[in-house]
Amino acid sequence: MTGSTKSYLIGVDTGGTYTDAAVMDAATNKVLASAKALTTRGDLAVGVCEAIERGLAALGGDSAGAAAQVRLVSVSTTLATNAVVEGHGSPVCVVLVGFDETMVQRSGLSSAFPGLVVERIAGGHDHNGGEVAKLDMTALAGVVDKHGAAVEAFAVASQFAVRNPAHELAAREFISTKTSLPVTVSTELASALDAPRRALTAALNARLISRISLLIKAVQHAMARFGIDAPLMMTKGDGSLARAETVALRPIETVLSGPAASLVGAATLSGLSDFILSDMGGTTTDLGVLENGRPQVNEQGADVGGWRTMVQAIDARTLGLGGDSEVAFDIKGAVTVGARRSVPVSLIASKFPHVIQQLEDDISDAESGSMAGQFVMLPLGRVAGDVQPAGLSKREQEVLESVTAEPLALRKLAAGSGAHRTLEALSRKGHVQLAGFTPSDAAHVLGLQDNWLREAAVLAARLLVRNVLQKAPSDELAKLLSQRVWEETVRLTGRAVLETALGHHAIEPGGAGGLIDVVCRGEGRRSLARVSISPEVPVVAVGGPVKVYYPEVGKRLECEMVFPQSCEVANAVGAATGMIARTVTIEVNGNGAGVFRVHGPQSVIQFASAIDAIEEANRLARETAGAQVSAMGGGEVSFAEGIEKFLLPDAVDDNGLLRATVKIEATARPALSL
Repeated sequence: MTGSTKSYLIGVDTGGTYTDAAVMDAATNKVLASAKALTTRGDLAVGVCEAIERGLAALGGDSAGAAAQVRLVSVSTTLATNAVVEGHGSPVCVVLVGFDETMVQRSGLSSAFPGLVVERIAGGHDHNGGEVAKLDMTALAGVVDKHGAAVEAFAVASQFAVRNPAHELAAREFISTKTSLPVTVSTELASALDAPRRALTAALNARLISRISLLIKAVQHAMARFGIDAPLMMTKGDGSLARAETVALRPIETVLSGPAASLVGAATLSGLSDFILSDMGGTTTDLGVLENGRPQVNEQGADVGGWRTMVQAIDARTLGLGGDSEVAFDIKGAVTVGARRSVPVSLIASKFPHVIQQLEDDISDAESGSMAGQFVMLPLGRVAGDVQPAGLSKREQEVLESVTAEPLALRKLAAGSGAHRTLEALSRKGHVQLAGFTPSDAAHVLGLQDNWLREAAVLAARLLVRNVLQKAPSDELAKLLSQRVWEETVRLTGRAVLETALGHHAIEPGGAGGLIDVVCRGEGRRSLARVSISPEVPVVAVGGPVKVYYPEVGKRLECEMVFPQSCEVANAVGAATGMIARTVTIEVNGNGAGVFRVHGPQSVIQFASAIDAIEEANRLARETAGAQVSAMGGGEVSFAEGIEKFLLPDAVDDNGLLRATVKIEATARPALSL
């Protein structure tokens, strides 16, 4: 349905494998059309354009007329989450102001990312916001001269910057002027005192800027191509929306954007207010809980890929488990479904027919070795030579030049162990993609999935039969091996759901975990005991692969498994229907002698009255939160206020204040274009 009587919202979700689009009625939030396209990591615009074009075409009628009626485009993505999980990111320099070596070690920066540049300079403040040492501008200039040409972004964290951000702001101003590179300062991402964790959060953010910027440019390109003149928003990790240009410099806030949008979308599509969400994509599975209509939020910050950030996000668990997870076998033939993504063989064969011939050649060659059936290629959408990555060794550059946009047999390109290690390093950095047998391929062999080329999946499975089972390849054994991969994926999925229901942080090794596995393997008993563990709320399953695995998961867990209509594009639906929200926290500190300090977003303000100090903190928080929501594209703003006070033991009124925390949350619906 098109025409001037309709206004549309478009939600877009860019995941590791697919880019989804949902076209919705702006008045009713009803899904009118949806579409999927492969995520083209080499050039995101290709996949985004294809998804939006298919979504508009699915409306029927005049696509150009429908595009003219689009009032908002909103994006969610797992690109930031996947990059953290997979260890990808741009080269950055982290400048630590006033840190000692112990603080550096506590941050984990030295071991977080190979090759990360960390520099310490003098400066910083004390817990009252007083300067303990001058910011060493000479040392800062030396850092910029030394590393400015070799990195793509800077991150700055200063001791007690949340009490006084002056040194972080001055460092950013200097670096930006000298280099024109993006600079992340820790206090714009977190308000907690823990300087080492703030530093890690700032470093993660800086590493992600280029990736999210590419996505934003891709969506803007698609909007221009189709004549869509509307605001562009992005979903953050807490489920709220913000203008894309604001998020471009704070991409860490999009960590868990995908699952946050899924929770919003699953609630919209299912009509439920209490459920466990399980969102399975190609690269990751994300789990979260909706309780009384609101997502559970982790106030301690998002925990992704083993790193605890200080950015508020939904309390979600992200694990490397998806339809495109790497499948491997140990020396005893036991299957593992790993965290790293591998492009399915059935997918690349559907796009590059020569893959079939290569698989047949591998089967014919009894000496093809353990790398038979594996391929390497440039990220989809990238053309050889169109990108010159920074920070590569000479050997990495040489090997990268031999990789093409079309899949090449890994065993031919990585003839030696050194070349294989180099390709692995290039894959970790996101410059090449490795392809091999995945759960998606196993599902094709078993007839549970049919969107790509089954013939390639069968050939790859037969190669594994020979290499893993040490038996002559046959279709029967290929199905048996694929069944084992499917079973392991179901087991891991069920375990993740149950751990979420039980509270996954409370699961102890050797405790309930053993009984969980009994249930998830579908055995139902241990020794003479019947074992049954079930979530007491429905499980809402969303994402492209869920119908391949989750019916069996629901059967084994004996729980209500809900597949809402349009569940395969729930992220895109959530992106289109989210709210803009911003929470600002300001602390007031009393010294017990009648002096009260308000630690504002720009400076420290001193008062002789606690009442005046709290009033100023409230005003600053409200003003800052409201301005931020408006700057993010919000319409009419509403506020929710909260204050927590700690008084001296003998206090009779607020003038005995020791500490107060003022928190203001501002929310608004996006202002739609007219």
